[in-house]
Amino acid sequence: MFTGRRPTDELFKDDLNLHNFAKMALCERVTEIVDQFLSSEAMQGVQDCIGSLSEHTRIECLVSVFQIGVACSYDFPIDRMNMSDVVLELLLVKDKFLGNEVRDNTTQFTSEISKAIV
Repeated sequence: MFTGRRPTDELFKDDLNLHNFAKMALCERVTEIVDQFLSSEAMQGVQDCIGSLSEHTRIECLVSVFQIGVACSYDFPIDRMNMSDVVLELLLVKDKFLGNEVRDNTTQFTSEISKAIV
């Protein structure tokens, strides 16, 4: 979702797939693979939340989210991150970069999601 690419994209040939594409871009090139929609006016609400963050912090946040995405997209299901852990990791990322006040507003919703996954 963050790259704006599909697993069937023409770019993905031979050994390159969406998982490897994201994994290779972690840290040094994450801003190059982010869908341009994420920085458009359509994302104004998100921009309002993260607008006060420094560029370095925004990149660090994106890397954290991409790391979770990579952990969820290994070829074999046994290698993928457990969905309960995914929810917890995403909450940690949100708390770290946006603060607890954002989490407090969504605690009930995420609690219901966690119960549904387990």
